[in-house]
Amino acid sequence: MPGSTGDAVRPGSVRGGMPGAGSPRLRQTVVSVVFIVCVLASFVGSGAFGGTPIAEAADGLLSSEATLLAPGSGAFAIWSVIYAALGAYTVWQWTDAADPRRIAWLVVASLVLNAGWIAVVQAGAVLLSVIVIVALLAVLAETFRRLVTTRPRSRVEAVVADGTMGLYLGWVCVATCANIAAALRGAGVDGGSVATWWAVVVLTVVAALGVALAVYGRGRLAVAASIVWGLGWIAAERLNGTPGSDATAVAAIGGAVVVAFVTAAARLHSGPMPVRGF
Repeated sequence: MPGSTGDAVRPGSVRGGMPGAGSPRLRQTVVSVVFIVCVLASFVGSGAFGGTPIAEAADGLLSSEATLLAPGSGAFAIWSVIYAALGAYTVWQWTDAADPRRIAWLVVASLVLNAGWIAVVQAGAVLLSVIVIVALLAVLAETFRRLVTTRPRSRVEAVVADGTMGLYLGWVCVATCANIAAALRGAGVDGGSVATWWAVVVLTVVAALGVALAVYGRGRLAVAASIVWGLGWIAAERLNGTPGSDATAVAAIGGAVVVAFVTAAARLHSGPMPVRGF
């Protein structure tokens, strides 16, 4: 991708790994079209347009009652926020002809994988859905890296680019663990008598990942907020739902507190900046 609007682009040249990627109009159009497709896929995943709600698809393996790592159903309200934020990014990127931070095609990849995950789950292929969501996590992690290593040019960009992708990444961190647990349950691996301790170990890993992102991102708020949100809903479901597990709930609450504390400390330690990522 060109670093500025003044960069020359030869016809048919390849930028960012795809033909014509140097064309701002092509990039902006593809982002917009794929966003619309992803939103339509989300309606299918919600049960509209003849689809099966995600919680009921794949024999209910992704429902809040399937595993100890499944968050309560209320947690998925965060998708409304994420999609709204992605919509804001889609509109905003029409004002960003250069895409100097080189994230637009990664956003496209994330949206394609998001829609693909919904399609795979609708087909009942939970094991395949793990591969898709891990790929989505990798794409979002690279997007986060690029955003952290290049400062936003305005407060608007800090919200619609950094904030959006931070929320997206944080939630997918939690969702990936829940997805893997669901796939293992579907394969007949439920942990038996040590299932609770495996859940505690996984939640500790999620918290450690949240801490690492907080430190690396110098206290990015959005990614921490969605991780804390997801862990909070896991705790709520284990305290009030089925299967219940006090140990899992305590681990989730503890992880959420640690991620929030380290994020706040990292943000304060980074000092004032003219414009920082959200």
